[in-house]
Amino acid sequence: MNRPTGGDNSLDRTAAMHRRDTATDVLTQAVIRYAVDRMHLDPPPLDGPRTLAELRAMCGRTITAEGIGGLEALRVFADVLAPACVSVDHPRYLSFVPTAPTEAAILFDLVAGASSVYGGSWLEGAGAVFAENEALAWIASLAGLPPTAGGVFVSGGSAGNLSALVAARHRWRHEPGVSADELERRARTRGLVVASSAVHSSVTAAARVMDVDLVKVPADAHGRLGGDALRATVAGMRPDARARVCAIVATAGTTNAGVVDDLQGAADVARAHGWWYHVDGAYGGAALAAPSARRWFVGVEHADSFSVDPHKWLFAPYDCCALVYRDPAMARAAHTQHAEYLDVLTDSGDWNPSDYAYHLTRRARGLPFWFSLATHGTERYREAVEACLTTARGAAAVLTAAAHTELVMEPELSVVLFRRLGWSAAQYQAWSDRMLADGVTLTVPTMWAGETVLRFCIVNPRTTLDDIETIVGSLV
Repeated sequence: MNRPTGGDNSLDRTAAMHRRDTATDVLTQAVIRYAVDRMHLDPPPLDGPRTLAELRAMCGRTITAEGIGGLEALRVFADVLAPACVSVDHPRYLSFVPTAPTEAAILFDLVAGASSVYGGSWLEGAGAVFAENEALAWIASLAGLPPTAGGVFVSGGSAGNLSALVAARHRWRHEPGVSADELERRARTRGLVVASSAVHSSVTAAARVMDVDLVKVPADAHGRLGGDALRATVAGMRPDARARVCAIVATAGTTNAGVVDDLQGAADVARAHGWWYHVDGAYGGAALAAPSARRWFVGVEHADSFSVDPHKWLFAPYDCCALVYRDPAMARAAHTQHAEYLDVLTDSGDWNPSDYAYHLTRRARGLPFWFSLATHGTERYREAVEACLTTARGAAAVLTAAAHTELVMEPELSVVLFRRLGWSAAQYQAWSDRMLADGVTLTVPTMWAGETVLRFCIVNPRTTLDDIETIVGSLV
């Protein structure tokens, strides 16, 4: 077969996309310069969204047959697209759950991408997997799990909860010591998960995806799952329903209010019945690093699976959730995918991250977190988490002292719920919109017991009491 030659044919043009030349060197320097300049902005721009019509008009056509060139694409991003995104690392971004990655983590995110590392198997990414497992071992140690615990970094808390519950159901359907007849019955039976009425929405979504039933235990006045309420709910279930339970889910830091469930009470119920115990610490689990908050987490050491998002409060970039199993072999049995071309991996006995969640292909998303942790050390992490807790307690004091605001409850972790006295839902929203438009803060309303209130979520060590006082002052 004759191969086309010449500088203007399609093969040469395709190869040029992957070939280093002068233009690529110029683009590389421009991209690195942009990244470094963005990291050094203090504070970063808050910015905000644009309408679809505005973005279309400002960008023009970016996807064309011939391409617009790297420098022009970078200009469009820097001048138009980036300013249409809210900077979630801004110290007065206090809505949802922000992120505040360290510069070390951001830099290593660039390195991980440039290294073309595949993070799904030991064969292809042993060094990366080793590093990720070092970081996972530290998280497991914070939770008091045994040294044999292990897991994987997945995209976020939703993926972590789903993967943990899939493993829980698999264990229920293949439980050692259970009769063959009972296992056959379970194979034909819908599983059932027990959780709090305040459980994260991703658990509800996971139950829907898995086609399992979800029984919700009424939370107390603070949104906490209590051991007594859990026992009462279980006792009130029909025997055939109790026989379908494959997992109990407790939350270590609810997203809306920042409260920690009765982890010991939930563990006691799970152990009494031999059920899988999953602790969702996506937001709050990072507080295990802070001695001042440890008292809230008694019982987490009994978890069969535990998740925490480093991209929330452990200063890693998106997207990164650490999912740790007490018995990784059970998770591997549930998640390993079998195919002819994969046999060389699955039969090796190596630690393949793809075996511990519902994914197969994965990037080594835990590397930026590992690099930051290795760079700064666990003591600096402890100090940073404690700083956020201190700011949250200070915010509660500021809100209590102000005549026009009132705490909904004292904060346990770093979420602060409060009301602006006398305001309607429309007034909250109008204030929130104005503050973002003015570049002051993104603090959006939430709901608590049917009432519109405001919520601070403080996971950025650069958020100060001066920031809090500025926002509270604007509510006058």
